[in-house]
Amino acid sequence: MSKMTRETREMAVLFADICGSTRLYHKLGDAAARTVVAECVALMLDEVNRYEGRLIKTIGDEIMCVFPDTDRGVRAASAMQHRVSQARPGGYPISIHVGLHYGPVVLDAGDVYGNTVNAAAYLTAVSAAEQILLTEAAAAALSPELRVCTRPIFAAPLKGTDRESTVYQVLWKTDNSQMTDVSFGTHKVIPGDQGALNLDYHNGELRMDQHCQSITMGREESCDIVVADRLTSRIHATIELQRTHFYLVDQSTNGTYVKFEDGEEVVVLRRELLLDRTGRISLGRSIAATYDNVIKFKYDRRALYRI
Repeated sequence: MSKMTRETREMAVLFADICGSTRLYHKLGDAAARTVVAECVALMLDEVNRYEGRLIKTIGDEIMCVFPDTDRGVRAASAMQHRVSQARPGGYPISIHVGLHYGPVVLDAGDVYGNTVNAAAYLTAVSAAEQILLTEAAAAALSPELRVCTRPIFAAPLKGTDRESTVYQVLWKTDNSQMTDVSFGTHKVIPGDQGALNLDYHNGELRMDQHCQSITMGREESCDIVVADRLTSRIHATIELQRTHFYLVDQSTNGTYVKFEDGEEVVVLRRELLLDRTGRISLGRSIAATYDNVIKFKYDRRALYRI
């Protein structure tokens, strides 16, 4: 058997992600939610195949695929949006959001790598429900027929450079009369990603990024971080990556205590808190009142998506 070699090729990389899947699992339960997600993914993969794309991998409720050109990627993304919005998988209203970039990728052992992949993942993270976002390079590579179905919507910072790139939205609906108009009177730059979040508990580390977008903390053995304290609820809190930011979501009886390295301790009870700095977390009791059950968190300031 000949040894596989790496190859670099220009391709369109597309990520499509189901919106609000965490809430879906909480509302429907694991079994029913998995069925809904599987039906939705199957619909998306039908359109990937129909437009001559190739599935690279599924990441939870997200698919990553490639297309020979941007036109086929945009047509597939639009068809996915139509199919999912009309089909209501499992009888449940599902929305997806899509990001697409066109450029050089490294093909190796069936996977693809490079900045083109990272940029497509970033646009998926910052897109809203029912949106398809394109990079400036992807929009420029479209045929004239499809280019008229896009509009500039934001500017985005490109990491490692001092310039911004325009982000385009695909107008995939037949009737766009309810779409929000874009104001061009102000310069709107969407946030660059803030990096990954590292969690340290009892010298065991967890890293949150696009490959690990949610972790649970609590007394229950099934939690990602298990805290054996009677003041800690069984499922006490979660940390979730929402687009490019990390949020602590408390669902406990006694609250979650958070102390940022440059501020006062705050108590989070049945609400969310943006974890935008380094600090410490304690479940159910003040950080000053515990020694063994403090969870440390800090940013890896390198980019999640490296664009």
